[in-house]
Amino acid sequence: MLAEISALLAPIAAAIGYSSYKARQFEHAYPNIGELTDIGGYRMNAVHVPRPGTADLPPLVFIHGASGNLLDQTGAFREPLEGRAEILFVDRPGHGYSERGGPENALPSGQADAIAKLMEKRGIEKAVIIGHSFGGAIAAAFGVRHPDKTAGLLFLAPASHPWPGGIDWYYHVATTPFVGWLFNHAVVVPLGLRRLERGTLNVFHPNPRPLDYVSKTGPSLVLRPRAFYNNATDFKRLHEYLTANAPHYSEISAPTVIITGDRDEIVWEHLHSRGLARDIRGSELVTVRGVGHKPDYLATDVAIAAMEKIAGKPRDLAAIARKAEERLAGSSINQTVGTVPSSIVYSAP
Repeated sequence: MLAEISALLAPIAAAIGYSSYKARQFEHAYPNIGELTDIGGYRMNAVHVPRPGTADLPPLVFIHGASGNLLDQTGAFREPLEGRAEILFVDRPGHGYSERGGPENALPSGQADAIAKLMEKRGIEKAVIIGHSFGGAIAAAFGVRHPDKTAGLLFLAPASHPWPGGIDWYYHVATTPFVGWLFNHAVVVPLGLRRLERGTLNVFHPNPRPLDYVSKTGPSLVLRPRAFYNNATDFKRLHEYLTANAPHYSEISAPTVIITGDRDEIVWEHLHSRGLARDIRGSELVTVRGVGHKPDYLATDVAIAAMEKIAGKPRDLAAIARKAEERLAGSSINQTVGTVPSSIVYSAP
């Protein structure tokens, strides 16, 4: 009997050991480039770029999406915005290198409050809040809950409204007591590594993924057991949260721009982006034709023009979007990605 139990437990122990080893490797490959700040019982991680003397934009706060970390938005925006603004690239609570905090941080409202506290600690009184994908739900919550700290809102392929259907099976498994612990510590790493390549291609589909995207943004960090659990918990709570809170978007009064692609198969443009444009008075919706879920990388120029417009500069965003479409149409697309299944690393929102 003892031998049979040992034979059963040995592969599980080996899988847990392998996953622990790989998690340390992920952190070695993608060390923390930010700084941890205590915001009241737990620490938030962020890259803070102080206001330069040449600044022509208000402070900017970037919020990454699901399965991500601050390296994603840093890779898209830090270089083109260098010297133009004070910037805060945030690891959401429980993601990247930020600590999770209390149970309220499983909701966009709690994460918005955490970011507001971090801004206070960093001396940022008011900022343009930029949210990509899942970060869009948090940016919307920020606009509702902290209007005094909101200079404007920029949504990039945002997840903002309840959607028909459910979520992927592995998020349910990951949050199940005991079974979830085993799944997160023994199964997620080997399964996720096999799907990471396809998952990151899928999130850019139908556009080409930048060649250095994976090496620069550390998507494997989400495969660490605690990070994967937090990511799954966020997903499980999102639909119910959006159902209850989307009606409050009409309270937002800050200047708002929504940028989306018409080929986004991860967060549906017609439901989320158009929904925000309908619900937030005076907002501007910019649709970039031919772009999928990553306008932050594919239409970075349009996003920066939107920040400029929010700051009061005259910008014709529709015309700038058309130029971006021409540029993208003329670029070489070297990948062939059809309709692919969602990934254990990346999936909507």
